[in-house]
Amino acid sequence: MMGKVFIFSLFLSISLVSSGQEKKEKQPFGVEGQFTFETDKPFKLLELDENTSEPIVVNKKKKPKRNTFYGIKTRKGYARRGTGDRTTLELFYVLKKPEKPSAFVRDIYWYDYTRREVRKTANFDIKKGVLLHGPYKKMQNDVVLEEGIFYKGTKHGRWMQFDRNDILSDKEKYYKGWPKESIVTYYDPVERKKVKEMIPVEIDEREGFYFLFHENGTIAVTGEYKWDQKVGDWIENYPNGKRKRILAYPKEPYDETYQPFIRKEWDEKGREIFTSSKSQ
Repeated sequence: MMGKVFIFSLFLSISLVSSGQEKKEKQPFGVEGQFTFETDKPFKLLELDENTSEPIVVNKKKKPKRNTFYGIKTRKGYARRGTGDRTTLELFYVLKKPEKPSAFVRDIYWYDYTRREVRKTANFDIKKGVLLHGPYKKMQNDVVLEEGIFYKGTKHGRWMQFDRNDILSDKEKYYKGWPKESIVTYYDPVERKKVKEMIPVEIDEREGFYFLFHENGTIAVTGEYKWDQKVGDWIENYPNGKRKRILAYPKEPYDETYQPFIRKEWDEKGREIFTSSKSQ
């Protein structure tokens, strides 16, 4: 695996010599040389077996447990904002027991105790709120504006948005916070328990946080895509978890004036061996 990470690092370093943001002819996602060198079979989350979505199990002989979704107990909640005809009402469920969300998702949905509202953030403090889990509905004047279901603070399954005339305006599918078009590869493609690479895809373009894992489960590479372009800091790590290097890309996509560069680099013992004189 070290060899593969080295190849990936070398590829990134070489790319910095060029413009770094040059457009290339698109290839199908998962093709080696495009943005993944994975030779195992890549799966779209949309194509994974239905049983991996952990559906709600209903025993016909017994009544389903009240306020229990995906086998997890919840409690009801609501949030109201605005006045008069502009009042919006959100109906939702939250986890009964405090829990942290997955570290590999971009958008976390939770109820803020202090602000008394549902929030979407990149970070979550378990002391300040609780994760949404279960059915969700947003309404205005008895008209449903949005509905779907959450799984431990992430969008899951089918989500639909409507305009104020009750006409469907958008429909999306998620798998525990990831758009279902996203690509995932595994070290064990049969068992599918050890994730190797997560490639965020929305409407046939890379969009969101990218993750490459070492075989021991630690993060090898992580970074963000916007409109199919690398943005911000991309971070590489050694298998022991220590930081390897930071590669800086433009903050916004399609910035042709920005030249990507290596910001910092460390050895396997954590000693800094390079710092760029450039500033972003």
